[in-house]
Amino acid sequence: MGKSSKDKRDIYYRLAKEQGWRARSAFKLIQINSQFHVLDGVKRVVDLCAAPGSWSQVLSKALYSDSEDKDDVKIVAVDLQSMAPLPGVVQLKGDITKESTANEILAQFDGGQLVDLVVFDGAPDVTGLHDLDEYVQAQLLLAALNITTYLLKPGGTFIGKIFRGKDSSLLISQLEIFFGDVVVAKPCSSRNSSIESFVVCRDFRLPDGYKPTMANPLMTNDSLSWDEMDVHRVITPFVACGSLSGFDADKTYPLEIDGLQYIQRNPVQGPIAPPYEKSKPLITTKGTSVVQTPIDQGVASAEKLMD
Repeated sequence: MGKSSKDKRDIYYRLAKEQGWRARSAFKLIQINSQFHVLDGVKRVVDLCAAPGSWSQVLSKALYSDSEDKDDVKIVAVDLQSMAPLPGVVQLKGDITKESTANEILAQFDGGQLVDLVVFDGAPDVTGLHDLDEYVQAQLLLAALNITTYLLKPGGTFIGKIFRGKDSSLLISQLEIFFGDVVVAKPCSSRNSSIESFVVCRDFRLPDGYKPTMANPLMTNDSLSWDEMDVHRVITPFVACGSLSGFDADKTYPLEIDGLQYIQRNPVQGPIAPPYEKSKPLITTKGTSVVQTPIDQGVASAEKLMD
């Protein structure tokens, strides 16, 4: 989480730092759980595309505090990026489009047990071109679905981020092949101006004769009929999550709320490998003096502005 004047007035950004979450996205999982109770009775969880780890934080806090036998709880977080350690969370660095990653995840559970819940909050670096962003996000979601078919037990639950667009119906139809109940949820902490929502997919079951494979084709532009998809003609529910009397993610709040003085706080977890880190060693020496290169001067200026 960076720093800007807008961030200071983003109530969920501020609450995340006050409550110790690594990112404001933690509230999205909290509000989804308050609506659907997806964490009830859950012991084994996989968090896909987990960095920076806010959803893993929520999972760890909820599952370990609610469990009588904490040895039964196992949370595995997977991402291509490095992530700062979290207590009670096993971290794997891997590609969710590879079968080897699925096998490595299952190896973390005793005897290769299947898991109760798979969550996915990954997203591409958005370009602002909605058609492109929606397509890339759809590919990510279907890649998460592919690996989930290896990991999830019958009756299990999958939660994934979706960008709603013209191909949303096709994407949801593919999810309905594997899940008996699919709902699209919009947490109150997700801005109305954002096209993101979350699919809450329950009652997992593999179709007869289906074998999990990473070779499944992802969503294409080819038109498919409902009959070819072999799904029911249903209207997928769209549900708002979170208290209607709670904070509005799109509203700009004053820095002082209920008479409390605003305090500037640093992010809960700073970046592990920031992009500008590689530029810092580019310093040349001239005689006995040290001369900063223009790149370093720019980095120093950027860091000063962030503070």
